[in-house]
Amino acid sequence: MTVPFREIRATRLADEVGTITKQAELAFALCYPSPYAVGMSSLGFQTIYRRLNALPGVAAERAFRPDDAAAARQIGEPLRTYESMRPVGDFPVVAFSLAYELELAGLCDCLDLSGIPLFADERAANPARGRYPLVVIGGPLTFSNPVPAAPYADVLLLGEAEETIVELVEAIRSATSRDALLATLAARPGFYVPPVHGETPPPVAAADDTLLPAHSQIRTPHTELSDMFLIEPERGCHRGCTYCVMRRSTNGGMRLVPPARVASLIPADVLRVGLVGAAVTDHPGLPEILRHIVDSGREVGISSLRADRLDDEIVGLLKRGGYQTLTTAADGASERMRDFIQRKTKERHLMRAAELARAHGMSQFKLYMMIGIPGETDEDIDELGRFSLELAKISRRMILGIAPFVAKRKTPLDGAAFESIDVLDARLARLRAAVKGRVTLRPTSPKWAWVEYRLSQGGFAAGRAAAKAARAGGRFADWKAALAEVPIPPVFDRAAGHSGPQPSSAAITSISIRAPLGRPAA
Repeated sequence: MTVPFREIRATRLADEVGTITKQAELAFALCYPSPYAVGMSSLGFQTIYRRLNALPGVAAERAFRPDDAAAARQIGEPLRTYESMRPVGDFPVVAFSLAYELELAGLCDCLDLSGIPLFADERAANPARGRYPLVVIGGPLTFSNPVPAAPYADVLLLGEAEETIVELVEAIRSATSRDALLATLAARPGFYVPPVHGETPPPVAAADDTLLPAHSQIRTPHTELSDMFLIEPERGCHRGCTYCVMRRSTNGGMRLVPPARVASLIPADVLRVGLVGAAVTDHPGLPEILRHIVDSGREVGISSLRADRLDDEIVGLLKRGGYQTLTTAADGASERMRDFIQRKTKERHLMRAAELARAHGMSQFKLYMMIGIPGETDEDIDELGRFSLELAKISRRMILGIAPFVAKRKTPLDGAAFESIDVLDARLARLRAAVKGRVTLRPTSPKWAWVEYRLSQGGFAAGRAAAKAARAGGRFADWKAALAEVPIPPVFDRAAGHSGPQPSSAAITSISIRAPLGRPAA
């Protein structure tokens, strides 16, 4: 039996701390295209919520893709906001935050449930155009390839939106018409207006460092991170991993927040603190930040642990802060592959991390890994199997989280081909045989990684295919059929140094279907 939204909303709101209820002339519906538990764990989403509500004459309310979108569609329940139960379709501005490519399906669900035509050109051609909201899209996805999302948006905010969201408000207030508004925005840095820019977005925006750090506005137990206060002690990364969107060339590299500033923003009643960023363990003040948190009796979590930065002091502080599982990443299956992607993580770093985890009484050691990087062979997988068994001898429980490599735009590996799903399937089987049950494998689906790849490398046509797939049911077969009509993007095998063929659709038929949820690339 489907629980009505009114009841779900009442329960969740009662447990929230920091909710903002405000009425104003200009109202935004901030929509997250995944369920509440995921959306309320998004630091960027919460930051824009607080930023808008701090502006005079502006209010922002939240909405999320229903936990069961199909049931909501079946009973005709419109998408409504949490703060006021107002239908999303009644707001003058509807703004979405997209974290990664597969959330395009959730975007379609939210627009459908709001009674808003999916595509901007459909809304523009409709005689009722004036009653449709301005549809805005931003979020982490805009750092790599926002083009597949562009057909849905009137305007996209690229990159860090702390300042561009204020510019958007000012432009809306001064515009004489929607056409005039979009023309004005298209001329400003950080704004992508698809009819003007086509499939070539302008550069992403960077917020002024004085606006850092981002931190939680609302705490709730009904999230993936349950009542954790999130704060960003650093933004960006100074490293040069060739697969990563947040490498040093993005928005000026790594930008640090002083430890005292981080400490001053943690509310006194908070019991759990999450430190969020692309390279938190590279912050030179991390031990000081951790000591402040754990000495006050709080638990702590960190979004990214670099094995080469871990030492006895940091791991000891993490253990005092409640850590039972030490999680880090190698990303390349072998030393050779890590050198190729410039990961710089050596076996000795990972061995030392596992030893520290055991020495401090942690029950598990988890390592994130990618397979299918250009140039990878079975020998690289064999090396991973051998090394995983060595780590298993140290750790009480050894876990490998495995994701297929997906090339992202604006990285040195942009355009690299996606490995055949049959090959990925075979390599997972080879690795499973090599570890002989002594290592727990948690792979994400190569099928869904293939969909992510097609979107990450795609343009307008790939974005429109997402609507067909979502409306057909959102199963892998629906995505496969929808993307079959989309031209395959040209690929470039940077490992070999020449153009190469893309796997055919016949290569994507042999792996069991699972939900498209997992570790977003970024």
